[in-house]
This record gives sequence, C-alpha cells and structure tokens, in this order.
Amino acid sequence: MNEGRQHPENEVLKHDEKVEGRDALASISWALILIWIGAALLAINLGWFDAVLNCGWCKRILPDNMAIFEPSAWSVIMFGGGVILLAEAIVRVVVPQFQRNAGGTLILAAVFIGVGLGNFFGWDVLWPVVLIAVGVSVLAGGLARSRK
Repeated sequence: MNEGRQHPENEVLKHDEKVEGRDALASISWALILIWIGAALLAINLGWFDAVLNCGWCKRILPDNMAIFEPSAWSVIMFGGGVILLAEAIVRVVVPQFQRNAGGTLILAAVFIGVGLGNFFGWDVLWPVVLIAVGVSVLAGGLARSRK
C-alpha cells in the first residue's frame, strides 16, 4: 500500500503540534481571559466590586454622575477581555518571536472594550469611536502589507 505515506491521524497530530508551538501567545491570552472571567464573577458575586466602587479613593476619581454607569458583570468581563486581547496584539507587533497578523485580534479587542465601556460613555458615542478604531486598524494593516 502507501508505505511512504503517514496515516491521516499522524498528519493531523503533527499539524496540531506545529500550530500549538507557534501560537502559545493566543493560548496564554485565552487562558488569562478565562481567569479574568472567573475572578470578575467571583468579585461581583461576593460584593467586592461594589465595595471597591464605594471606597473613598474611587469616589474622588470617578465622576459625580457615576450612578448612570452601574457596570454589569458582562461589562466588566468584556472590558477586561478586551484589554487582554489588546495586550496580545501589542505583543504580536512588538516581539518578533510572536509576530503574526494582529488585525483580527485588534478588532475583537476593540469590540470587547466597546461593549465593556458602553454603559459608561453611551452607545451613541462609543460605537462610532470603535468603528473608527477598527477602520484605522484595517487601514494601517493594509499599508503595512503594501510596504513589504
């Protein structure tokens, strides 16, 4: 039969090992997002988040009309996930070992951060800013590719 050819299962395993080896940063980012989700839910469910918002230090920094903010669990989770994805995209651009197209990660980070901050700034202001940021990201990626 095909003695020189490997079984399809072996080829899939080799491909999976190559992908995992090359993209450890994405695995780390998604693990951090899962940890963030658990920590945020724990903090919200145990009342720690409200305690932090009501402390004297936070009241001096946060605006007086903070009552309109009332962050939900999903706002906190999405904002934190967006920050983690943004950090991943920055590492991909800066560290040569992890360089890969970060456009999709930047877009997902912008959407997550936008959803997270939606209650604070208002959707009428925030979504146009997110769309502008995504457009600039796509434009910068296109210009970077054309220079290579």
